[in-house]
Amino acid sequence: MGYQVEDLGKNMVKLTITCAAADFEEACKKAFQKNKDKLNIQGFRKGKAPYAIVTKMYGKSMFYEDAANILIPEAYDEAAKNCGIEIVSRPEIDVTEIGEGKDFVFTATVAKKPEVTLGEYKGVTVDKIEISVSDEEIEEELKKTQEQNAREINIEDRPVQDGDTAVIDYEGFCDGVAFAGGKGENHPLVIGSHSFIDGFEDQLIGKSIGEECDVNVTFPEQYHAEELAGKPAVFKCKVNAIKAKELPELDDEFASEVSEFDTLAEYKEDIKKNLTEKKEKEAKTKKEDQAVEKAVANATMEVPEAMIQSTQEQMAEDFAYRLQSQGLKLEQYFQFTGLNQKTFLEQMKPQAEKRINTRLVLEAIVKAENITVSDEEIEEELKKMSEQYHMEIDKIKEYMGEENLKNMTLDLACGKAVTLVADSAVEA
Repeated sequence: MGYQVEDLGKNMVKLTITCAAADFEEACKKAFQKNKDKLNIQGFRKGKAPYAIVTKMYGKSMFYEDAANILIPEAYDEAAKNCGIEIVSRPEIDVTEIGEGKDFVFTATVAKKPEVTLGEYKGVTVDKIEISVSDEEIEEELKKTQEQNAREINIEDRPVQDGDTAVIDYEGFCDGVAFAGGKGENHPLVIGSHSFIDGFEDQLIGKSIGEECDVNVTFPEQYHAEELAGKPAVFKCKVNAIKAKELPELDDEFASEVSEFDTLAEYKEDIKKNLTEKKEKEAKTKKEDQAVEKAVANATMEVPEAMIQSTQEQMAEDFAYRLQSQGLKLEQYFQFTGLNQKTFLEQMKPQAEKRINTRLVLEAIVKAENITVSDEEIEEELKKMSEQYHMEIDKIKEYMGEENLKNMTLDLACGKAVTLVADSAVEA
């Protein structure tokens, strides 16, 4: 196997990769072995006809596509590994020569990692962030805890109020006809949660247990069920029960039950301390983000479109994987949002560009500042992963492999670069 490298400009490269005719012939035989059980040749049992007979009757070209798919991945990986170029996109493959007795030749057009010219990255100006915690914020946190510890009680002596949970039966009709998905029984609906169509919940206020009523609404113009979009509908409802939250008193007893403190005053001080720490972390992150953004803006680089496209596709795959872990398919997400694959990828482009530019600049700073990561720091990171995944460190290393371990080390170095840029930034 041999290869040639052609610089196409704008950080794009074409690899012309040549596989010997003998290797292509061997790949054709492997393709035959892969497909022979599907072949019916007169005079032979299914899958038992020899390679020479099959190719004589039908020609070797019937195996060319599978042979190419066998050869290309390994040949490309070898060329990519040895060509001395840091490839940052998926290859665009084009077969240029294929035939019996001929060398197999294909090209792989790829993006190479752009060179970065750093501008000012030390001493950039960022916004000064004042950190304070108000009494109102402390009270808001207290109310959240109070809500979390509320108990639900049944209401018998009054109608539905805002904030109640109304347990209802309902059935929806459009043009006098019941529609699919518009019926429910004993559904707990929090009044004011806006979980139903606008206007639905408000019309239940004032209704008593056992009371039946018609709720008139209009579906949104962008409703996911197209046959209902923009149409008026009537929901026939019945209130079966009314439930309300009973909040505990905010006193020393409450504080002792929800915290390690004996008094409400001590608990408030702890809330203030935690809020302050949270704001300090947020301020640190904001300062880092601003400083790095300035460093990126001051740098110059030429990012090839193929690199952006590859990053978009990887981000889309990651997003689809996260959706799948929540039991949702990407096609379903498209139905809910009105997006398609093209518009979805296009939406991701700005984020992909920002991710690429930021990473390139941070890696350039790592190189310029000769930032290194010690063995102890790597082991510490592996220890965190070991605890997270409940695996032995040696197993983590084994599964990661050399390439992923190298990438993890570079991630740690880039983190140090972020700290360097942020620590040197000037607050104004």
